[in-house]
Amino acid sequence: MPGPMRTVSIKLPEALDDAVTELAARQQTNRSAVVREALVAYTAQRQRSVTALVDEIAGAFDGPADLSTNPKHMAGYGK
Repeated sequence: MPGPMRTVSIKLPEALDDAVTELAARQQTNRSAVVREALVAYTAQRQRSVTALVDEIAGAFDGPADLSTNPKHMAGYGK
């Protein structure tokens, strides 16, 4: 069971408010639970990717600039 909850006030367009109300009725829950579930899903999708996490160091190391495109770097690969 979650800990204490904070109250947050939001404004919704009428159509979205109606959709949240309808979904809550179908799921036999309340509107707050629907909005919480949606926000949890939204924030989970917005987590930073591995690429974003290493963004500050990507490209900071010395090495051939054409490693993935120059065939000479692939000589002997897979043999």
